[in-house]
Amino acid sequence: MADVLFVEYPKCSTCRRAKAWLDAHGVSYVDRHIVENNPTADELSAWQARSGLPVRRFFNTSGRLYRERGIKAMLDAGLSDTEAFALLAEDGMLVKRPIVVGEDFVLVGFREPEWEAALC
Repeated sequence: MADVLFVEYPKCSTCRRAKAWLDAHGVSYVDRHIVENNPTADELSAWQARSGLPVRRFFNTSGRLYRERGIKAMLDAGLSDTEAFALLAEDGMLVKRPIVVGEDFVLVGFREPEWEAALC
């Protein structure tokens, strides 16, 4: 399988578990630090389209910034996808992680059965 892009925050325990899973399953990947190299609005828009997930699923809902900035209320009030991608592109800590980007799929969060189906 071709390399996938693994977008992560190294201090995140779920990201560390996901990376160990990739290594254990022999999946080759390019590692990208989500804060040092935050996804752009265009990347996020393309990934969301490829993932088939609603834009909301790309937000790190358990993060401090998400709560501090009242993003749930913004989404509930009808934030457009374009506005949501622009917001996500402002700070990598707003983005749900890890993200695995393959040629024809995008996985958001670490769910072993989904990863197994897409990567093995």
